[in-house]
Amino acid sequence: MRLTIDPWDPAYLAPGPEGAELARPEVLLDTETAPGAWRAVPGRASAPDDTVVVVDGVRRVEARVWLDDGTGTPVGGLCASWAAGAAACGPGRAAVVAASVVRGLVAAGISAPALATSAGVFGFHAANRPGLEGASITIQDRMADLEAEVSTLAVRDAAPGALVVLDGPLRERRHLPGAVGLVKTHRVAYLEGPAGQVLVGLGAGERTPVFTVVGRAPRHTWYLRLPGPPGGPMSGIVRLECDGSLGAESAVALAERTASTLPRLASVPHKDPRAPQNLVPIAGLERELRRRLGDARVVLRALRHAAAGAAPQRGLSPLR
Repeated sequence: MRLTIDPWDPAYLAPGPEGAELARPEVLLDTETAPGAWRAVPGRASAPDDTVVVVDGVRRVEARVWLDDGTGTPVGGLCASWAAGAAACGPGRAAVVAASVVRGLVAAGISAPALATSAGVFGFHAANRPGLEGASITIQDRMADLEAEVSTLAVRDAAPGALVVLDGPLRERRHLPGAVGLVKTHRVAYLEGPAGQVLVGLGAGERTPVFTVVGRAPRHTWYLRLPGPPGGPMSGIVRLECDGSLGAESAVALAERTASTLPRLASVPHKDPRAPQNLVPIAGLERELRRRLGDARVVLRALRHAAAGAAPQRGLSPLR
């Protein structure tokens, strides 16, 4: 009997095992290599990209609220803040090149005016599902929309040919040229049998061959194991994906670039509880975006003051 401890902080969603929630979609294994010849692809000796642009988003629930328009039972909702940004990083430097912060009041089954506070205006967003869970899903969706907007700006302003890494699946961002989605947690069993054995047997810096997920939004995808401490079979493994409309040769070229570039950006456990999957520039961007959300205590005080019907307090400038 062998017991291994995953290095991820248990406060975060664990990076495996696969197949915990969703069924395996149809995949084509022969995009890069014939299925019978699948082997781990070692990192090439090619030089890593000089500049990498990363895009990510953060969200924070500021307060649970109740809304009562006098016509029925009060409706529960959430006041929240979310942000998205992009950072360009190169040898010895990193800088935020785009960022946007939104504050919102989210609820279902009711309409409400925007809530003006000294910490900013919480615009109303109607949730598509009832209850706090529906409000939380809507916040996540609005953050994804904001990430898509920032992603478009980041790709437009990036140096020609720069590697653009979008935290999370591509989804509506799959049309962005040269962009790859970085997925840190695994809830779909894309590979099984011999191909699955290649996946769990990857060494640090090695990747699987590129394969294709078919469906309404086809995408090419591959797995890469980042350098890090030993752990479970999926420790240190990320999945990367690009638009399925790319030719196989272009998809493989992107896979090679990620394999030569991303391992040097892997985080370490004593600095990040999601190491090594949470890349250093992504962690830095998250910290900056959370800073821009402002002090949660100040925001909550501003919300309570506004809810009480008082005028915005002086001395509390809008947070940026």
